[in-house]
Amino acid sequence: MKLRGYILGILSAVSYGLIPIFILPIKQAHFSMDITLFYRFFFSAIMVGGYLIYSRQNFRINKKEALILAILGICYALSSEFLFIGYDFLTPGIASTVLFIYPVIVALIMFFFYKEKLTSLSILSLFFAFAGVIVLCLKGNSFEINFAGLGIVMLSSLFYALYMVIVNKSKLKVSGFKLTFYSMLFTSLFFMTKSIIGHESFAIPSAAIFFNFLIFAFLTTVISSLCLVYAIKSIGSTPVAILGALEPVVAVMVSVLMFHEKFTANLLIGITLILLGVILNVISDRKNTVHA
Repeated sequence: MKLRGYILGILSAVSYGLIPIFILPIKQAHFSMDITLFYRFFFSAIMVGGYLIYSRQNFRINKKEALILAILGICYALSSEFLFIGYDFLTPGIASTVLFIYPVIVALIMFFFYKEKLTSLSILSLFFAFAGVIVLCLKGNSFEINFAGLGIVMLSSLFYALYMVIVNKSKLKVSGFKLTFYSMLFTSLFFMTKSIIGHESFAIPSAAIFFNFLIFAFLTTVISSLCLVYAIKSIGSTPVAILGALEPVVAVMVSVLMFHEKFTANLLIGITLILLGVILNVISDRKNTVHA
């Protein structure tokens, strides 16, 4: 049971880390990002909705739940939007690693807005995470930081952190699958509205791009989300959060091996510091939970 939980946690992190494989060719082909993201989340919603029908779960939600789920969809959409804009300023490996400081941002939001204590371990984790981000964003050996790229990806991380806090604090009485379904549906509606306002065509130019969208949705969104739900049920959120540290590692490996991103000393040091920071943050969170 525990082994299955760890395998699912690793699968979730690895599948999410594969995003650059699908996004970079689409960006290089100058295909619309809004349409890409619409289809990614629309197909994901259809797949998860299909599972809800198969498992005979109802789709009913009340007005309050609909409002919270719509806000979650917008947070998820903005996180995706800023991450992919960030790819234009930072390399995919660096952008994916900067995104991964979201657990640290969650800790800061809980400290400032919900008056949760910051332990000495939490403070140390903040130091490591931000030091790692700065090292990652240095250009070569000079102290010139790409502030535009850093700011954009930090916004992506902030909206993902807000998504986590809202899920945690709103106390939604819906299943993980239903939450995933409505989050994906509202996220796809966000990109659909944006595409309509921008007068973009929803036509998919070729069967290859259609299958790219389907695999993109299935691998990086559906598999990642569902494995995450079952992994948390099997082994709890703390081990799963630590396994999530594989996400930026996979994204960096993909970027280096497939897209010839240079594996520099800055990249190695930055990733190591951020992973240390996030793991310390998760351990600190677990100690707080144990003592609470």
